[in-house]
Amino acid sequence: MTSRTCPCGLPRPYDACCGRFHAGSASAPTAELLMRSRYSAFVAGDAGYLLRTWHPRTRPERLDLDPRTRWTGLEVLGSTDGSAFHVTGTVTFRASYRGGSLHERSRFERVDGAWVYVDGEFLD
Repeated sequence: MTSRTCPCGLPRPYDACCGRFHAGSASAPTAELLMRSRYSAFVAGDAGYLLRTWHPRTRPERLDLDPRTRWTGLEVLGSTDGSAFHVTGTVTFRASYRGGSLHERSRFERVDGAWVYVDGEFLD
């Protein structure tokens, strides 16, 4: 996936975008970028990254991703807070996959300075 455009929807190569977060060489500086990197991790089947970026309070013990799911696009519909100046934030998005889509408002918090996913509310 290295030189391809990042699946998160931003017009950057994967390595310069979400790939650096997945590799651990950088941390997502905003809740939106963390959400985008988590979407890219679903596309890549990177359950380890998803678990590492999940709030310890709500994180499952394990995550079994369905390798047959084909994610086809991400649309960020809105966000509140979630910048370098905040400790919480929300991101509303629609993630499309072959056969449907997932519309969610996700909640994020900082833990030890890093953004993590707390939980989400399904919309529609």
